Amino acid sequence: MQRVTVDPEVPAEVAELFRRNARLLSRVRAGWQPAPVPAREERKARAPKVRVVVLSGVLLGLLAMNIGRLPFFLIGMLAFVALIGTLASQQFPEGGEEDDDADDHEIARHAHWYEGRYLLPEDFDDAAGPLLERTGQAVDTVMRSRVNALGMLDDVRNSVMLPAEEWQIARLLAKLSALRGEHRDLLYGGGTPEVAAAMAPLERALSASEAAVVARVEALERYARHVTEAERALRAHEQIELLRERLPRYEELLAETGADSAAVPEIDRLAGDAGRLERALRDSVRSAHEAFRHLDGPPGDGPPVLG
Repeated sequence: MQRVTVDPEVPAEVAELFRRNARLLSRVRAGWQPAPVPAREERKARAPKVRVVVLSGVLLGLLAMNIGRLPFFLIGMLAFVALIGTLASQQFPEGGEEDDDADDHEIARHAHWYEGRYLLPEDFDDAAGPLLERTGQAVDTVMRSRVNALGMLDDVRNSVMLPAEEWQIARLLAKLSALRGEHRDLLYGGGTPEVAAAMAPLERALSASEAAVVARVEALERYARHVTEAERALRAHEQIELLRERLPRYEELLAETGADSAAVPEIDRLAGDAGRLERALRDSVRSAHEAFRHLDGPPGDGPPVLG
């Protein structure tokens, strides 16, 4: 399922709000506006009216009791209670509804303020959507890995560069989707050979730009695969280290049973496995670092075709 993609420069709390409210953002973009919320001053203005009604009801009740008209007093009090209930419900609406309105207003306000700095699922065509999904999966694989959390990778650089790379890829895919849609509209219903010849360079530009974006996605996926290998090596390394910690107990048991001479080669092999796994872990982390540097591209590269 595609998600809302947000410029990493947008504040984190706003970005999270956007990701949770994709449908509402689509409605805002289509022109929907939440209903106005009654101003606090307006609600305060109704309060004196309620107090006047309450005071009047109390005075009328006391007057009716003093002149001995109990039936009229009871009828008046029932009407008074009904009126107070109506006024109170108007002045103090249910908190949930008011909170929902406030949330809608907050989302709409942020959506207008940060227009152009978030992308919705409908911004991507059928070809771009899967590429965006692959990009998000690769970034999540790296950011959620233990080797990244333990600082075995460049975790600080990851936290800055990877979200920025995901945003740039999403932005380029959205541009590609829009241009491809316009291109299809121009070709709809057929065209003359002259039109087809004029559009051929545009089609080549679209293909070249798509290939460049795909290359960036694949670079992220290579990095994620190296990180996954480092994760496996880390788990194996930790398991072997745990076995090595238990070796003295096994050696003691073997010595007591007189079987230590036969087991020495096996223990040596275990130590060798631990050494190989440690080297494999270092190699995996080194490969991940190299894949990360590959994302920077060679020096002097120009900007992507679509900018």
